[in-house]
Amino acid sequence: MTAISKAAPSRAGMVLRVTSGNFMEMFDFFLFGFYATAISKAFFPSDNEVISLMMTLMTFGAGFLMRPLGAVILGAYVDRVGRRKGLIVTLGLMALGTVLIACVPGYATIGVLAPVLVLIGRLLQGFSAGAELGGVSVYLAEMATPGRKGFYVSWQSASQQVAIVVAAALGYGLNQILSASEMSDWGWRIPFFIGCMIVPILFVIRRTLQETEEFQQRKHRPELKAILRSMLDNWRLVLAGAMLVALTTVSFYLITIYTPTFGKTVLKLSTTDSLIVTLCVGVSNFFWLPVMGALSDRVGRRPLLLCFSVLAILTAYPAMHWLVQAPSFGKMLGVELWLSFVYASFNGAMVVALTEVMPVEVRTTGFSLAYSLATAIFGGFTPAIATSLIASSGDKASPALWLTFAAVCSLGAALYLYRQPAVRQTAMAGVPGAHGKAI
Repeated sequence: MTAISKAAPSRAGMVLRVTSGNFMEMFDFFLFGFYATAISKAFFPSDNEVISLMMTLMTFGAGFLMRPLGAVILGAYVDRVGRRKGLIVTLGLMALGTVLIACVPGYATIGVLAPVLVLIGRLLQGFSAGAELGGVSVYLAEMATPGRKGFYVSWQSASQQVAIVVAAALGYGLNQILSASEMSDWGWRIPFFIGCMIVPILFVIRRTLQETEEFQQRKHRPELKAILRSMLDNWRLVLAGAMLVALTTVSFYLITIYTPTFGKTVLKLSTTDSLIVTLCVGVSNFFWLPVMGALSDRVGRRPLLLCFSVLAILTAYPAMHWLVQAPSFGKMLGVELWLSFVYASFNGAMVVALTEVMPVEVRTTGFSLAYSLATAIFGGFTPAIATSLIASSGDKASPALWLTFAAVCSLGAALYLYRQPAVRQTAMAGVPGAHGKAI
């Protein structure tokens, strides 16, 4: 009994330490998306508000184009030197990008240099995030107790929801204290400065991480050349993995990052209403992710992946169409909470499944590359694509079509990855399958 009681807090502490960087990443990403309108006025001034907002959202999405590069370079570094050292490096790069965005003067002060520096900050954040999620997910998978890998790995995504809740609550508080003009002029920078102040604390927390036993016991640690060759040999697996992530990344950025902009500019709801909805979505995600991760340990990954990708295909557009016909706070909350349930249920099984199908010795690189390709192709540009779809079609529910397309991609990927009988059996049992093989 004593040994168990001592082991539990230690393992919980490991989860807290390793996911701290995830919190920071999503905190900054959410802030950039939520304050997109204010950022567009500060760094991308234009006579056309839509063009100004699109420039900001494209800058937001540009960071995701750096993720595949970060996945290969930093992911290979993590696979080579260890999870602990690699995650400290990713946190450092992420912090540098955050400080840059927080401190850059506006366009009115330094001209075109302002948007250039903001873009560099986003690229640094994207480069670091390319390996951050993979490194954290693999660490959690390798430290998990037998039969509970889905539950442990789900905390990678759950930690991001804490950041959403904190950022939304902070934004709500600032909107109660400051006027709309003050928030637009300078108040939007306050959350970024708070993020900068959190960085030293996160460094202290992450430096106390211990290397996973599984990595320490591994005798062969491939060089970058061997890792790149493995990625080329397993390109079908990486591509299928990216398709599997499509639903996760599109739905997440749609219901969190894009929600405040959608609520204010499209549905014409108040800033307060949009923030409360976003906060509730973060709480909902935080609840469902570990629940569904644990469920995937019992029933397997495949049933959840297939069930919730189909649900997304069938319900995304009807739910959004119902919302935009007569927008209200209650209807927006209901639709967002439904999409939150679908997202978290799919993601609870997806993240751990992605760690299981990648070759063991290049697990971080493989996971990171697949995830980064998905965010670069699908998720990162979701706010910009949603804005463009509405502008071009006139259909306020059209962002749901993008989500439906992503769900179709994920459904096809799940069917492909689990097509072999042996893989289906291990998936149904919730047991890691096909390590080191392209399936």
